[in-house]
Amino acid sequence: MIQRIQTLLLFLVLPVNAGFYFTPMFTHAMQDPSGWLSNGLIAALFFSAALSVYAIFLYHDRSRQIHWVWRALLFQMIAIGAIVAVFFTAGRLGSHLLPEALALLLPLLAVVLQYLAVVFIRKDEDLVRSMDRIR
Repeated sequence: MIQRIQTLLLFLVLPVNAGFYFTPMFTHAMQDPSGWLSNGLIAALFFSAALSVYAIFLYHDRSRQIHWVWRALLFQMIAIGAIVAVFFTAGRLGSHLLPEALALLLPLLAVVLQYLAVVFIRKDEDLVRSMDRIR
């Protein structure tokens, strides 16, 4: 389980999503007066990371693992949508533009990690199927 590259990629989603909580963009999201945007952002990042870690333990059934990673990717895209909404509604995009733009790269990095995990899971599945044909 640990020696597979997709396990490491899926596990790296957890610190990448957790790292977003320490960015200035997260503090802007927490200042949302209605609260729905901040709660949605927190929930989407949490579910994406939790589903990615859950998918690690589905290594025996690679098709189910792919489905759970795609679900985690969906939550990650919802989080990116909320972050983009916070980015454009922050109001003061002057001198703080670079740290806020860099904060947007963390969820995008998580999307790349999850997508690469799906690619490597499919490669494993193809390898197992080719070995079954040889037998």
